[in-house]
Amino acid sequence: MVSCLPERRNLAAEVSGVAAIGLLSALTIVGRMSDPAHHKWLALDIVVGVVACGLMLGLRRHPIPTAIALAVLAAVSPAATPPSTAATLTVALRFPLRTAAPVALFQATAHLVQGLLWPIGNLPFLWFAVLDFAVHAALLGWGQWVQARQQLLSSLRERAQRAEAEQGRRVAEARTLERTQMAREMHDVLAHRLSLLATYAGALEYRPDSSPEKLAKAAGVIRTGVHQALDELREVISVLRDTEFDDLPGGRPQPTFGDLRALVEESREAGTAISYDDRVADATSLPPATGRTAYRIVQEGLTNARKHAAGHPVTLTVAGRPGDGLRIELTNPASNGTPLTPGSGTGLVGLTERVQLAGGTLDHRRVPGGGFRLEASLPWPP
Repeated sequence: MVSCLPERRNLAAEVSGVAAIGLLSALTIVGRMSDPAHHKWLALDIVVGVVACGLMLGLRRHPIPTAIALAVLAAVSPAATPPSTAATLTVALRFPLRTAAPVALFQATAHLVQGLLWPIGNLPFLWFAVLDFAVHAALLGWGQWVQARQQLLSSLRERAQRAEAEQGRRVAEARTLERTQMAREMHDVLAHRLSLLATYAGALEYRPDSSPEKLAKAAGVIRTGVHQALDELREVISVLRDTEFDDLPGGRPQPTFGDLRALVEESREAGTAISYDDRVADATSLPPATGRTAYRIVQEGLTNARKHAAGHPVTLTVAGRPGDGLRIELTNPASNGTPLTPGSGTGLVGLTERVQLAGGTLDHRRVPGGGFRLEASLPWPP
């Protein structure tokens, strides 16, 4: 029932329009009756007026045939002039210029015939023709202008909808990017810290006979590590919306290449034997973003070594100079035991993406005879 309301409203509007035009036709007939010479044509005017108003009901579905029929009636009697004029405007509103112009010309020609058959008082035929063509040209121009304006508004509305959809897509992509960045940062920062905690917790579990001093020291390291992990978690969450950030809240800077040796020492204190070969020339000229990426590469490599090859030595080589790039190589033997902590397998995937965004390459593979090798190459402009 609700779906029928628009049709009923359209029908009511159409009937109201026909009634208004019928009233104009009636006034036209009354005006003609002011001339006694037209009294004998009253029946013709009434019949033409009624037929023209009836044809108006088909103007919405068949505008061009209806407009032509009304033009013919307008040539016979002025009573059809209001419906004929409305038909010209309707065609101009609904059809392109190449279709509406011939219809308007035909209407104007039909009214010229009307002017010849039913001249208006002392108005010369030439002036009648000028007014006739001017009115129909105005109707044609008005209809085309309204049509162009509607097309413009429709185009602007479509552009706005596309822009809104595009904005929604960009927001969704930004959210996905933030989540990816959050996962990457949390993995890079927390996986390293938690693997250290797992190492000390494992020592407490498997060496309960250690001296009280060593047990207290291990417990203190675990407590400190937990606090650091919580602090780093808060820092990661606070910078999710910033792609490149130099300083974290709380005054603690992001790790750089200069912090690499401290990272190695931290892993050594946790029990990992690391052979570190630093062949980097002029590390101060290394771009900060490249230094951060290098730090994350080594951090991920050492974390994986502790997870999957705990107790085995690690060899780390870092070499490079301006113009030649920075190369990182980390190797460790395979382990036959159970990993110290379970891994998701996504750390190297995120690390590969990070290195690619920095313009470098990353390769990780098992080496013959057992073991694992992580190699990375990063650009270092001269």
